[in-house]
Amino acid sequence: QVQLRESGGGSVTAGGSLTLSCAASGYTTSNYYMAWFRQAPGREREAVASISPSPVTTIYADSMKGRFTISRDNAKNTLYLQINGLAMVDTAMYYCAAGRYRWDFRPLDIKEYTAWGQGTQVTVSS
Repeated sequence: QVQLRESGGGSVTAGGSLTLSCAASGYTTSNYYMAWFRQAPGREREAVASISPSPVTTIYADSMKGRFTISRDNAKNTLYLQINGLAMVDTAMYYCAAGRYRWDFRPLDIKEYTAWGQGTQVTVSS
């Protein structure tokens, strides 16, 4: 059974940084696209970034380019998201997700992802 577990969230002051982690179990992540999504109160869940299986390529949602860095360690079955220059607009629940690779996979489409973690909360204050 595929399981994803996020960690690393917390309360931070604007301008700070965080690195979120997502530990995967029950499958081999090397065959899967993995991604981070986030959901702020009262808003729809939105894509942050996605990372492909090897050879690794990354893609970021347009509004997320510059401050977010997605990476993966297949040996550890772990996905990461580094966030720099946190702003109050980044306050949200952050979810990791996994979707099995296929040649026409749409990496920022929420419907592509079949496994989800429970989320880790990031709260940014001024």
